[in-house]
Amino acid sequence: MDIGLKGRKAILAGANASIGRAVAKILAAEGCDVALCGRTQDKVDSVVAEVQALGVRGIGASVDVTDAEAFPGWVASAAEQLGGCDIFISFVSVNPGVDTPEAWTTVLNGDILPLVRGIHAALPALEQSDAGSIVTISSTGALEEFMGPQPYNAMKAAVINYSAALAQKHAPQGLRVNCVSPGPVYTDDGPWAYIKEHMADFHDGILKQIPFGRMGTGEELAKAIAFIASPACRYMTGANVLIDGGITKGVQY
Repeated sequence: MDIGLKGRKAILAGANASIGRAVAKILAAEGCDVALCGRTQDKVDSVVAEVQALGVRGIGASVDVTDAEAFPGWVASAAEQLGGCDIFISFVSVNPGVDTPEAWTTVLNGDILPLVRGIHAALPALEQSDAGSIVTISSTGALEEFMGPQPYNAMKAAVINYSAALAQKHAPQGLRVNCVSPGPVYTDDGPWAYIKEHMADFHDGILKQIPFGRMGTGEELAKAIAFIASPACRYMTGANVLIDGGITKGVQY
């Protein structure tokens, strides 16, 4: 099935590794031009090369996403360089894992505000698209208790609410906004690889909670995100899509 991504333009924030990298490669394989940013120039350059090797345009830069001027400026510049923007996704995330005032500030500045600023900067280009799509990334930690009270889980819940409100606001313009809530996803360059090596008991305990008996792969999640972002999924907006191998036990109504 052709999901309609050939010739489209995607801007991906925080896509120099892990899930973001996998999405960049899947979008590129579907014929989508990709602009991406990340913290490390070498990693950005590596993903850009992987995108370009798939026969599409790939551009990237090392950007401090906590910079209230530099990051939105990069998003606007990326849209100009690509000649538009049909898809915006932010994979920027930070999880201090503790419940302190400082940790709340860290998650707000390093996760939530970059998402908001990135969307605002991409909106002028997205509104010009005939298939504009924003995909936000939440977490199963937003849906049920996980590792005690902490800002990451609470603010990821806020992402779901914010996405639904954006979807209602922009639907009359044809601009879709959907959220994806992944469960544990293993990539060689992602956090679960580190956890498996350095926190084996915790890793194995999480694995036992997944009915499939394994974590998801970056490619599996990336294919789902690409479909949700694509014109093939044109009538879905305001949704929160749970992709977790069954680890979340609550019933969704």
